[in-house]
Amino acid sequence: MPRDDIAVSSSLASRQKQSVSAGIRTLHPVYIDRGENAVVWDCDGKRYLDFVGGIGVLTLGHRHPVVMAKVAAQLERFTHSCFNALPHEPYIAVTDWLADHCPIEGPAKSMLTNSGAEAVENALKLARAFTGRSSVIAFDGGFHGRTLATLSLTGKVAPYKAGLGVLPGNVHHVPYPCREADISDADALAAIARIFKVVAEPQSIAAVVIEPVQGEGGFRACSSAFLQSLRHLCDQHGMILIADEIQSGFARTGKLFAIEHAGVCPDIVVMGKGIGGGFPLAALTGAQDVMSAMAPGGLGGTYSGNPVACAAATGVFDVLETENILSRANQLGQRYVDHVEKLRLLPGGHVIGGVRGIGAMRAFELVNDDGAPSPKRLQTLLQLARQNGLLLMPSGEYANVVRLLAPLTIPFDQVDEAFEIIGRLLPALADVQ
Repeated sequence: MPRDDIAVSSSLASRQKQSVSAGIRTLHPVYIDRGENAVVWDCDGKRYLDFVGGIGVLTLGHRHPVVMAKVAAQLERFTHSCFNALPHEPYIAVTDWLADHCPIEGPAKSMLTNSGAEAVENALKLARAFTGRSSVIAFDGGFHGRTLATLSLTGKVAPYKAGLGVLPGNVHHVPYPCREADISDADALAAIARIFKVVAEPQSIAAVVIEPVQGEGGFRACSSAFLQSLRHLCDQHGMILIADEIQSGFARTGKLFAIEHAGVCPDIVVMGKGIGGGFPLAALTGAQDVMSAMAPGGLGGTYSGNPVACAAATGVFDVLETENILSRANQLGQRYVDHVEKLRLLPGGHVIGGVRGIGAMRAFELVNDDGAPSPKRLQTLLQLARQNGLLLMPSGEYANVVRLLAPLTIPFDQVDEAFEIIGRLLPALADVQ
């Protein structure tokens, strides 16, 4: 069986230990040298199927030729201009497209940022400015970033909040309604009603922030009915509905944004990851009045909307249309579901639990013989799959859920290859207790 600890990688691991903060944990001891669509090669020349995809960034794979051509053309013109000081067309090309394509009712405006966490931070600022309120409702299991304000929203303590003490903002967490948590829509709505009765009046709540499909939380999806109820609740009490689509956006669920499955228009949609085709870019798009709530100069950032990243995004937009990526996401998602069902029929297949998600935003569980979550079996799968040339990504409340984050452009024969690897490993997983 191939080894992980070969020459160049070992040297890089030693250097990482010496100079990289111990607070940064790396999942796989694989140092990437190059990538092409859904395949990467490490510094020792070993080939891997990449089902991590930069944790959802590489929706169109490594180095999509259309994206790379846009980037190359922009590099010949200029690489940076702070939009707040000296504006440029690539920024406006992105905001024009977002205004036309985001599920916002009425005229929409946007702000570009460097990261999803930064986009969430600015969405909170705008919600506060527009409503004159400061409290926020968020959901258990949600992940909205690692900055101090977004950590307040993130519904998980370890490892993100441990040892940090009191975080900024006044955030009220409620259960996330989904089948996997055995939480009904009525349960979650009752929890919000309890906040209004016991903790804070509705007139103190600026916004409700929700992932229509949770990413870090294990690809758990709430119902269309619940999102519709949240829209009604926000309208009733003058609260801003913020949809965090950082991981679920840009075709991952078979629609451009996951909230479109519910037919709901949020006041602000926050996006990142897939928008930049591998380059650092994120955005928030919202209703014109909400996005204009702060005075000129109140929003911005030195690198926000970098022209090279914006050029990459315009390449992404082109590919979404010309390669019919929405349709392909649904085809890919069905292939995932079919493969997981076949795994259950193989020797050792009882370790495979439920399938989660929408479109190509799919995941499957690893379980013990009694059906309980099995983080040990998942960790074993990660290691064995890596040794056999497949990189996988964990998630979920009990760290027993495998996220399938391959590019939406992955050839189907490589999907088949990945599941053939997993199938071969099932007997070894069954031996783990």
